[in-house]
Amino acid sequence: MHEALRQRPFGRPLIGQEEIEAAISVLQGPQLVHGPRATQFEEDFAGFCRGGAAVSVSSCTAGLHLAYFDLGLGPGDEVIVPAQTHVATAHAVEFTGASCVFVEADGCTGNVDPEAVAAAVTERTRAISVVHYLGLPADMPAINAIAAKHGLTVVEDCALALGSWLDGVHCGLLGDLGAFSFYPVKHITTAEGGMVLTRDAETAARIGRKKAFGVDRTHGERNVPGVYDVTMLGFNYRMNELAAALGIEQIKKAEGFLKARAENTKVLRAALAEIDELDLLWAGDARFVSSHYCTAAILKDAVAPRRFEIVGQLKQAGIGTSVYYPRAVPQMTYYREKYGHPAGAFPQAERISDQSIALSVGPHLDGDDMLAIAAALKDAIRATAA
Repeated sequence: MHEALRQRPFGRPLIGQEEIEAAISVLQGPQLVHGPRATQFEEDFAGFCRGGAAVSVSSCTAGLHLAYFDLGLGPGDEVIVPAQTHVATAHAVEFTGASCVFVEADGCTGNVDPEAVAAAVTERTRAISVVHYLGLPADMPAINAIAAKHGLTVVEDCALALGSWLDGVHCGLLGDLGAFSFYPVKHITTAEGGMVLTRDAETAARIGRKKAFGVDRTHGERNVPGVYDVTMLGFNYRMNELAAALGIEQIKKAEGFLKARAENTKVLRAALAEIDELDLLWAGDARFVSSHYCTAAILKDAVAPRRFEIVGQLKQAGIGTSVYYPRAVPQMTYYREKYGHPAGAFPQAERISDQSIALSVGPHLDGDDMLAIAAALKDAIRATAA
């Protein structure tokens, strides 16, 4: 009998007995929505981030859409959007009827280039979208200075930035507001869900109404059940009690998860540094503290055409990988056809998307797994060169 191949998946939610019992408690209770757990999770999340007001929502995309909806964006307005991001970052702008103005990435970090942002501002610009790529904080002092000069709102896409800090301030509190994701392979999970975080209590209150149809009072505020008024447009973007119950337990474990990610990253990057065919993005420092969502191994030009062969070799070795992201957003069919950016228009963003392999540093793995991943990648690069 051959020994079973050890599987090292890219992501795996770490659900313990605490989450299971919390979910059962919700299912045995009277409220699946509009209950106290969503409120508690909001408070706990803001506490973890050491400030701000948090609003639970059904997804990070919903949170981003609410941010732009609350800003009142519409046709004729522009939002500066990183070319290197998940498509949801741009979709949230498109939902409002506003236009995306895509800008180049910094080739050393994957984050948006502040100089490109400054050059993209026009009289129609209303907001700047910032993504903390793979959990590394963007250069927010530079971006905020641009925003202040032109009177623009800064929206942070923090989908990969739980546990990311810049100068001691948590991401999401560096701009005007931020949106977080709790998808299963993120730093914590609620199965599906998100959170909006802002320093402005009035903004949080408005978004709290707009995520629930624009009603004027919550269930707990109604003197007569079922009686309320609608004072603004809104969506059904609420987080349910099951998701919130998971979040309450997961946020308690976030520090441990983040510590494991940081330790895994250190081991993996040291091992990858010995592979000549790779480049690595900057991982941060004492000021720019990354949440270490994953490590992007960028294949050098001579090796990049073999990327999918290398991924196939890693899969055979039981190692899960991903790509962040499959294309620069302006090269996705919808955006390419709408805005007409040719291939090569965003060379740094395209290089990262087209030549990288995302390797896991998640807390479901350990240091020995990191060494095995690096060794398997080195073997795969050699094998595909034959």
